[in-house]
Amino acid sequence: MNSVCPTQKHVLAVRIFHWVGALLILMAFIAINLGDGYVDLHKSIGATFLIWTLLRIITRLMTKAPAAISMPMWQTAMAHLVHLALYVVMLAMPITGMLMSMYAGRSVSVFGLFELPMLVGADKEMAKLMNAWHTGFIWTTMWLLILSHILAVVYHQLILKDGLLNRMR
Repeated sequence: MNSVCPTQKHVLAVRIFHWVGALLILMAFIAINLGDGYVDLHKSIGATFLIWTLLRIITRLMTKAPAAISMPMWQTAMAHLVHLALYVVMLAMPITGMLMSMYAGRSVSVFGLFELPMLVGADKEMAKLMNAWHTGFIWTTMWLLILSHILAVVYHQLILKDGLLNRMR
């Protein structure tokens, strides 16, 4: 059984980016499932999430992670792979959503404060492709990665009792 010193945490900014990002994902999920009247809210949250994720990545690259805990090499490799894949889908999800709207000729307003510039012209086929990626492959991949991330945390917290979760509290 490993022990992680309570002081071995990610810096506060990294922890805030993590938990607010998780909250934004949940809020976007709730907004889109409330119905058509909440699509603009969903888009605003998605645009915010993209900016948040970019800032999160920059912050993570500029800060040092806590010392690694001892675990089998395959677990370390899987953890790195899942984290990398999560970052990819956290970028791909809002980007494909925004492109889907733009290819459909619809703007993306951010909480009514400003509109994102239209980066592409209308193209029904590309709008369909972005929709398929956004609501299909990327959606499914994102939730599978989130589930595996949560299951790994539960495993570390309840089975190994190595204090890994403390790094993000």
